[in-house]
Amino acid sequence: MTTTAAVAFAQENQGRFVGELKALLRIPSVSTTPEHAGDVRRAAEFVAAELTRIGMENVRLIETSTPEEVIVDDAGQARMVPARRGHPLVYADWLHAAGKPTVLCYGHYDVQPAEPLDEWKSPPFEPTERDGNLYARGAVDDKGQMWMHVKALESLMAAGAGTLPVNVRVIVEGEEEVGGEGIAAFVREHGEQLKADVALVSDTEMFAPELPTLCVGLRGMIYTEIEVHGARTDLHSGIYGGSAPNPFVALAQVIAKLKDEDGRILIPGFYDDVQKPSADELKAWRALPFDEDHYRESEVGSIALTGEPGLSVQERTWARPTLEVHGMPGGFIGAGAKTVIPAKAVAKVSMRLVPDMTPAESFAKYKSYVESLTPKGVSLEVRLIHSGDPIIVSTDNEYVKAATEAMREVFGKETVFVRGGGSIPIVGDFVRELKIPTVLMGFGLPDDNLHAPNEKFHLVNFHRGIESIVRFLSGVGA
Repeated sequence: MTTTAAVAFAQENQGRFVGELKALLRIPSVSTTPEHAGDVRRAAEFVAAELTRIGMENVRLIETSTPEEVIVDDAGQARMVPARRGHPLVYADWLHAAGKPTVLCYGHYDVQPAEPLDEWKSPPFEPTERDGNLYARGAVDDKGQMWMHVKALESLMAAGAGTLPVNVRVIVEGEEEVGGEGIAAFVREHGEQLKADVALVSDTEMFAPELPTLCVGLRGMIYTEIEVHGARTDLHSGIYGGSAPNPFVALAQVIAKLKDEDGRILIPGFYDDVQKPSADELKAWRALPFDEDHYRESEVGSIALTGEPGLSVQERTWARPTLEVHGMPGGFIGAGAKTVIPAKAVAKVSMRLVPDMTPAESFAKYKSYVESLTPKGVSLEVRLIHSGDPIIVSTDNEYVKAATEAMREVFGKETVFVRGGGSIPIVGDFVRELKIPTVLMGFGLPDDNLHAPNEKFHLVNFHRGIESIVRFLSGVGA
């Protein structure tokens, strides 16, 4: 009866739950920009206050930092990278279900920058409902999905007179969008404080509307910067053009040699350790409801798809490594004209990794190759910003069974297993350091515009997610 009562409580309080989520979404907790550090902390305090209110115990903020370290460049010069204060973790627990498993609920309260602002139909930090969707930065990634956990716990607490059917620990971070260094260090150094039997993560999406989905694989990531230096200072392109090196041209020459016209990465040995999906997995992917033209037109919005020929979209986005250029800051980008040859230019380049690739080895191959391409007249530095391992999640355990049963009860359909093209670095840390399986139960949709303007969360899925988590936790307890 507790499950039924908890579901009823959630349904009766849908309006309030959405109102609370809107309040959280109004906080511009952009973790990558220093000017929003206060907003990030405010979001952490908001989450902590709500966990306290619903009856969770030992609620606290855990401060994070990156240690001071010495880096030696290729010329043998050492430089000190100072310690940096990170954004806080939010911790809570309720551990009074004797003899029951412990579930570790994970989410993140930080968000991506909202730019370009002129492409938003409504302000990114003023949540707006349209056509059954809630539009705001962080609506689905991951404030909305993290809030499902909090509201599921509240519903169970209300139905159970202040008790839960399982033991629960909650850890919510504020640096997922910038690499998650703080939580990774905490898991390594204080893993005993997160001891659990299974982790529940809701930061993924459903394969299609109305189709309950569990993600069973994630690509890893290495995020880098290539910095090129030419002259000592910016130069007049009329006086010096034709003799002075241009770092932007040098970067363009390097980047053009990283991939061929078919999208194949040209770094020597980069594909050596790529694990191919099994025949059964490929067969299951081919059976998924997928229209490539709809995907191209409605999700990608391009005149053609690119990538390695002979592979399906699922293989290219779930099971193959990638290399992408995200930006090239430097020089003059203001309105009008300024004829300058910049002294330096930077390119931000990332690679997604698949099993059995490792970030360290992949970065070493990339760095060596980029350095070998250094054009005449410039110096070049390759920096690793952050990284994460690829992960495959086992489906052969009772927790995955509990998740599929919960979603079947909510959606009335069998759950499909897919991989995700994105990266959630902490999942690998849970596997390596805590030695526990992870259930990736997400409720976003492919067109929810993660990391893009007009991010949204389909409100029906927000409410179904709460009910699914209520049923999952009850199922684990049973």
